[in-house]
Amino acid sequence: MKNGIQANIGATPGRKVYAVDLFCGAGGLTHGLVKAGVDVRLGVDIDPACEHPYVANNNARFLLKSVEELEASELERHYRKNGIKLLAGCAPCQTFSTYNQKATESDKRWWLLLQFSRLVDELSPDLVTMENVPRLIEQNVFDEFVANLEGNGYSVAYRVVNCAEYGVPQQRNRLVLLASKLGPISLLTPEQFGKRPRTVKEAIGNLPPLSAGTSHPKDPLHQCSALSEINMRRIKASRPGGTWRDWPRELVADCHKKSSGKTYPSVYGRMTWDDPAPTMTTQFFGFGNGRFGHPEQDRAISLREGAILQSFPPDYEFTRPGEQVCQKSIGRLIGNAVPVTLGEVIGASLLSHVSEATKKAYRSRRRSRSQ
Repeated sequence: MKNGIQANIGATPGRKVYAVDLFCGAGGLTHGLVKAGVDVRLGVDIDPACEHPYVANNNARFLLKSVEELEASELERHYRKNGIKLLAGCAPCQTFSTYNQKATESDKRWWLLLQFSRLVDELSPDLVTMENVPRLIEQNVFDEFVANLEGNGYSVAYRVVNCAEYGVPQQRNRLVLLASKLGPISLLTPEQFGKRPRTVKEAIGNLPPLSAGTSHPKDPLHQCSALSEINMRRIKASRPGGTWRDWPRELVADCHKKSSGKTYPSVYGRMTWDDPAPTMTTQFFGFGNGRFGHPEQDRAISLREGAILQSFPPDYEFTRPGEQVCQKSIGRLIGNAVPVTLGEVIGASLLSHVSEATKKAYRSRRRSRSQ
């Protein structure tokens, strides 16, 4: 990050920040933290599909284990004695998502945030960060998580941010929490972070063209779903930023012809070049699952394009060389990921905070000695 914040971080020598990433997924948060300058030592997840992309792209170990069964001692050994300890994570958010209208406290995932809280209690890290869907802020389990942090002496700050404002080429609202035992903390503003919003064209406009159902020979992840005959006619009738309401009536799905379906225009749509993409979901590779049609080409976006719109680097490796690409599995990893750039914002915010706290402590010591 080439801005004043980055220069400020490096201006004061201090203890290095070491991190463990719970619910690490394919490594979006870890990769962003590392870009900011945090040394992430370990990622933990229950999904074996996460291991290869996490390890292949990040200089960190991977532990396949449920957080419910995790002991603090298994994490403690990955920190360094003289470093600042960061515990990071994004508990599975589907149960809190606006897409899940049937979420209840009986869902096991509802309580994983409290397992995160348990590990904070047992590890007592200097810093904590948590990223999740905005709807979590309305839940009692979140209030309990925050109260526990404050009760253990942490300064806590949290807010909902639009990732597009920080340079993620996607409209994605996320809840970000930061907590510190070093003093008051806050997330950098978009102006402080120094990156402007990016459009779909800036992000994926230079990728090689594809036909529906094909892949690029030099990048197996740059592949897109096949389209049925009716869906090919539908995408050809779609305009960038439009909806299925623009189609001839014979192309409209029966469910949308009913009065109950007329209020759901945000499917079967093309993205527009000059705006950020819509929120990437785990089903982004399907034309009928949202506004995931390519702005120009008659196809849904590819897995690689979805990853780039999640701000993963264009060469981020999700499968082993020669391994068959499963669209459903890789799409899930990409859609569930923390955008890399948001991880970088979080990391830069934490390091800026540590730098300021270090300078404040140094000034305090000097005053004490002079008295």
